[in-house]
Amino acid sequence: MEVDGQSSTKGEEEKRKAIVVILVGAPGSGKSTFCDHVMRVSTRPWARVCQDTIGNGKAGTKTQCLASAASALKDGKSVFIDRCNLDREQRADFVKLGSPQVDVHAVVLDLPAKLCISRSVKRTGHEGNLQGGKAAAVVNRMLQKKELPKLSEGYSRITFCQNESDVQTAITTYSALRPLHTLPSGCFGQKNPDAKIQLGIMKFLKKVDAPVKAVSTGHSLQDSVTTEITKENDSCCKGPEGIKAAAGKEVKEGEDLAVGSVDGTSSLNNVPTLAFPSISTADFQFDLEKASDIIVEKVEEFVTKLGNARFVFVDLSHGSKILSLVRTKSGQKNIDTDKFLTFVGDITRLYSGGGLHCNVIANAANWRLKPGGGGVNAAIFSAAGPALEIATKERAGSLTPGKAVVVPLPSTSPLFSREGVTHVIHVLGPNMNPQRPNFLNNDYIMGCKVLREAYSSLFEGFASIVRSQEILYEKKTERIEKHGSVLSESPVDFEISHTNQLSSTDQKVKREAVDESEKNKRCKGFQEELRPNISGATDGKDNAKNEKNSRTMSKAWGPWAQGLYRIAMRPEKHDDVIEISDDVVVVNDLYPKAKCHLLVLARYEGLDQLPDVGKEHLQLLMTMHEVGLKWAEKFLNEDGTLVFRLGYHSAPSMRQLHLHVISQDFNSKHLKHKKHWNSFNSPFFRDSVDVIEEISNSGRATLKDDDKLLSMELRCHRCRSAHPNLPRLKSHIGNCQAPFPASLLQHGRLVLAPNKDGSNQ
Repeated sequence: MEVDGQSSTKGEEEKRKAIVVILVGAPGSGKSTFCDHVMRVSTRPWARVCQDTIGNGKAGTKTQCLASAASALKDGKSVFIDRCNLDREQRADFVKLGSPQVDVHAVVLDLPAKLCISRSVKRTGHEGNLQGGKAAAVVNRMLQKKELPKLSEGYSRITFCQNESDVQTAITTYSALRPLHTLPSGCFGQKNPDAKIQLGIMKFLKKVDAPVKAVSTGHSLQDSVTTEITKENDSCCKGPEGIKAAAGKEVKEGEDLAVGSVDGTSSLNNVPTLAFPSISTADFQFDLEKASDIIVEKVEEFVTKLGNARFVFVDLSHGSKILSLVRTKSGQKNIDTDKFLTFVGDITRLYSGGGLHCNVIANAANWRLKPGGGGVNAAIFSAAGPALEIATKERAGSLTPGKAVVVPLPSTSPLFSREGVTHVIHVLGPNMNPQRPNFLNNDYIMGCKVLREAYSSLFEGFASIVRSQEILYEKKTERIEKHGSVLSESPVDFEISHTNQLSSTDQKVKREAVDESEKNKRCKGFQEELRPNISGATDGKDNAKNEKNSRTMSKAWGPWAQGLYRIAMRPEKHDDVIEISDDVVVVNDLYPKAKCHLLVLARYEGLDQLPDVGKEHLQLLMTMHEVGLKWAEKFLNEDGTLVFRLGYHSAPSMRQLHLHVISQDFNSKHLKHKKHWNSFNSPFFRDSVDVIEEISNSGRATLKDDDKLLSMELRCHRCRSAHPNLPRLKSHIGNCQAPFPASLLQHGRLVLAPNKDGSNQ
């Protein structure tokens, strides 16, 4: 037993990840106090690196800080970087301390300047001697250069603290970190700026109305916006909302930490994931040791059956005994930590509160399948709204111990739209509480049998959802093949990547398959198509209504459609990116449909397509348009005969909001099908300036995603003459001298070289 214990300890040491926490804040924001509070109570070994004291108690250099931090990491400690770090350049070298074994976090103490100045002026005996009257001027000067960090700098997690309550929450989070704990990736706490944009957007549109001037002078469109608009931070930023726990306890963002590495931004997005609480150990008072044995036994059984699917065991408290038991026993069984995770947080806010994507959640239900009572049942019914109760009634009226029922969640439920939950599985376990129905009077032989049945029923229900997803992928493959594309791999493995290490022939086959399928089929996504195949809960008009509603929700995308998303989130890993900024990435279209065809990708998590865009994203849309115009201008300087159009597809096949910047010659060997042509020359293509104006006025863009638009007859985009096939059309447009239609020449929809009127000269 001692040998096993030693082996387990060694394994834990290998899995331990150090953390570098870069504190960002003005003097007086509380950086040193933050470190002191955490280091006083944390069981994780920490080292504080402070530039004010790095030189034998006196101020030192940044180089000394870097050396000290590297030494502490080598000793197995996590590190606080206690400097102001108010601009990106000051932080960059510390971010480079990150590695596969070291996560880099930022904690931003973005407190009001008045508070920081007041603290700095009043304090005495400060390590860096910044106190008294001179402090105010220093703080003001430093805050003028403040540049808030973004995930694109290389952080795995950023926590923004904008008041003292936020700071205390962050202190609690890091104080609770044990040596093997990690925190979910993402950006937490930053509020969207309250920018007044109407005046700015109208002036922006006026500037777009004059493309000749913009191109000839080279002015940035931003110059036309006189209203100050603050840039948004990454869209994955989410405030640390208090979460109403089932037992009446308040659980905050700081408590949402995972055991095992959880990448909330990517790794769980496309993997079927079930989040489940402990069944029967709370209200039904089942013995925790026996329950934990059964949980681990059943997880071990099903985790091998379900392949790529994942299980997440959830509890509200770090002090949960059942969570600790399950974690320990699963470790002893060597269950793959990529397939089975434990997670501390509210099961109804796993994504918004902790960055964890779970498309299925389990409910420890009562036999009546009714809301109310306490615990998880009350919390899930409350979070899901009336839609869950109605959908549950359509599936079952009651539940017997040991059984489960799968309930597809309507798109009208807040759990669907906010958390991405597509199904709730109600499950009922055995009862050892004499105050509850079906009391077993401590008969643990029967109780254990029923609890095993309960987890088996739960996991079988999840398996049915996973199998249905696989069937959908198979159907998608058949559709692609039917349209003449060649797929050499399964849809799950079929992914587009600019840096796939394949032979040139294999890479061409893969990319060609994506190119052919991008317009011939539009990925409807797991959330839209799975419900009718599983539920049987809706039909006819209700089903059609749900389909319509779900288009405005964030859908799940097939793995092959993730190429642009990967580039946007990790552009540094892709060699053929031609521009990177905090907000956008620019790439050439892999299979351009014209001489010049590039894509401007939004670097915002959660913005997959136009239906995801609202008024809060106006500044981003303007930035994307400005970048697109800049590149159009560059091309026009090289070839003045070109004409450009900037716009979005109403229903793209590839995930991640992207703006097409495409020349109107359409001279390309990759323009092969009617749907290719109509996707750029019908109402299916939404001009960028129109989208910006509609979002500004009504908060959403008008979308034309009818399949009929893509199958319309082929018409010249200049003279509107009809043609029987694409070769005839391409031959015609190569010689057509007609001016562009008046509708395109208005409102800045076309970007032309100076002195051009839209006709060939």
